[in-house]
Formats: sequence, C-alpha cells, structure tokens
Amino acid sequence: MSVPHHDISPRGSAPAASVKPFQIRGRYFTAVALRPEDGPLDQAFYAALDAQLRWSPHFFDGAPLILDLAQAPGLSRPAEIRALADSLRSRDLAVFGVQNATPAQAAAAQDAGLILLASGKDAPLNTGPGTRREPPRKLRPPENVLINRPVRSGQTVVAEGGDLVVVGPVSSGAELIARGSIHVYGRLRGRAMAGAEGDESARIFCHSLDAELLAVAGLYRTSENLEPELLNRPVQVFLQDGRLCVEALG
Repeated sequence: MSVPHHDISPRGSAPAASVKPFQIRGRYFTAVALRPEDGPLDQAFYAALDAQLRWSPHFFDGAPLILDLAQAPGLSRPAEIRALADSLRSRDLAVFGVQNATPAQAAAAQDAGLILLASGKDAPLNTGPGTRREPPRKLRPPENVLINRPVRSGQTVVAEGGDLVVVGPVSSGAELIARGSIHVYGRLRGRAMAGAEGDESARIFCHSLDAELLAVAGLYRTSENLEPELLNRPVQVFLQDGRLCVEALG
C-alpha cells in the first residue's frame, strides 16, 4: 500500500518527491442507447418499455444507459427529462447521460443530473463545388487480439482495433467486445459484441452457441429469442438487410 510522503526537507532545500495516492486510467465500456420517438412519454410508452425489459432482461442487466434524443426534439422541458430519468432508474436502468441533444435539451439534461456525450459518429464531408477535399488518411493496420485461455465470468475482453480470437470457452457473465469480428473456438455462454464502432461487415463465429447476448454494430439478440435448434451448435452471426441473422455452420 502506497502512503503519501510528507515534505520533511530542511528549509530552502528541494521538496521531497511525493507519491500520488490515486491513479487516473481510461476505461472502455459499452452503453445501451434508448432512443425515444418524438411523442408523449405516456402510459403506452412505459408499457412498451416494460415489455422490452421482460423480453430481453439480459441485455440491460448492469449495462450503463444513455438517452439518444435525435428523434425527440420536442422532449426539452426539464420536468419531462427528469421524470424520464427517474422512471428509468426506478426500473434499475443505470441512465447517466444524453447524446444528440439540442441546446434546450442539453440544459434540461444537466438540470436532471445527466452528462452530455458526443454521438460517436463522424459528420459527413462537404464535397460540393469549391470545397477542398482533405487527402485520405492512411488506414492503420488491424490490431487483433488473441486469448489462449478461458474467459471467466465477470471478465471483459476488448479488441479496440481489430478482431478478437478466443481459444477456449467463454463463461456466463463474461463479455467480449471487438471493433471487428469475434471468433470463439469453444463454447460461448456470455455476451459477444462485434462491430463495436459500427462495422456492419463484422461477424461472430463460435464452436458452440449458448450466448446470453449477441450483437453486431448495435443490433442484438438475446438468449430469450434464439432458436432452440441453434443452441450448442457451431454458428455465425451477421447482419443482412438490416437484420441480425444467426446461422448454423456445417
């Protein structure tokens, strides 16, 4: 255990070096985005939300949640946003911020104790007449991650720059996150989220499917809505025509 050192040097001499009693480190995590439509937050809205929570409880279990207000510009009164945040928290949803907010919504969200987040998407380039185009940036090579051991419950493995390969089983309660595709040479029981930065060509492959959650580029399916005939079989997971498909291999 590190204990801060106090300055006991004589007057006029250089102060003694001190040890910081804390560390500041970056963290990479996934958050669920709830995007309400531009309509009243009435009984029908909360009934639909409760039905979604019953249908896919694993997806929201312990996940931080943000409000995406891109489709709800009329939701701007502080009392409305505070009531929405309180209602979500009463359902054990860990809402902590908003994105795609108008200035009025941003002020209301901060008044409700929510932080403002960037949307995470790049703005389109203006390529009209007279616009100078920026030279293309050199793409970085993929930074794939290889794990040669089982992934235990409670562990999170992240491949921020490429594919994630796990040679071994993934336990229930474990989480795999990859910018690219995910390959599991073993039984997949936890959560697997490929295409974490929006890559719709990413895929998930596993030798034996028993997952709690599968997601590609934000579209997901949970164990409650996987076909029984796909369980305990080798599968691939991919996007096709805006749908998340799970297909048996072999």
